[in-house]
Amino acid sequence: MARPKVGIIGNSYLLNDQYPAHAGGTMNSEAVAEVAGCMPLLIPSDPRFLSVEELLESFDGFLLTGGRPNVHPNEYGEAETEAHGAFDRARDAIVLPLVRACVERGQPFLGICRGFQEVNVAMGGSLYPEIRDLPGRMNHRMPPDGSLEEKFALRHPVKMTPGGVFNGVFGAEEVMTNSLHGQGIKTPGARIVIDGHAPDGTPEAIYVRDAPGFTLSVQWHPEWDANNDPVSRPLFQAFGTAVHAWANGANELGGLQEAG
Repeated sequence: MARPKVGIIGNSYLLNDQYPAHAGGTMNSEAVAEVAGCMPLLIPSDPRFLSVEELLESFDGFLLTGGRPNVHPNEYGEAETEAHGAFDRARDAIVLPLVRACVERGQPFLGICRGFQEVNVAMGGSLYPEIRDLPGRMNHRMPPDGSLEEKFALRHPVKMTPGGVFNGVFGAEEVMTNSLHGQGIKTPGARIVIDGHAPDGTPEAIYVRDAPGFTLSVQWHPEWDANNDPVSRPLFQAFGTAVHAWANGANELGGLQEAG
């Protein structure tokens, strides 16, 4: 029996500074295949090649990955500045309407880092261009040096809402996570529930209130060591359960978001 299909949102790159390519991190595919139990398929995120409608009909769920380019501030009504960094307008054009459509249909998605930020913007929220520049905030960016293990090492706790959705997924009110992001939520979008915070108040875990499907999204990178990490594994397992339910014609959350 074929596994449910998860579309992994790809990012645009210039290989050797000149060859255009779409790519996705191997860790994302590993987490989808080995922990969520689904078939990972990379999506070239560009409206020249596909439409939101085609994606909705072709996949059972979506992984909204992290990526170096940021959501363009025009998408939340602000002017572009140097602090906003690089952009991928083609990805914006696909993922923002895709998120809104999934929320409406109940089709599951899991947002990671930039994906977390896309969910907030898609629902009408805004972003800070650089968290570390805000008074009282820590530097959430990836360490510039060191091995991959050091870059993805656990760096700070995230405190969940007691009795909330993520508390239920993790079986704990506080978990340790990595941190590899520069931007973060400024104003939450309509129906966005902030269900977990870093010690400095930065939102780290969200879902969409009253959505009929799985909409959990996190600011950290749970794809790292997802098979073994006690936080990553239950998150991808919960996502996999939702995708399997959708593929089998059941629009169910397994009691997750209703609990919030």
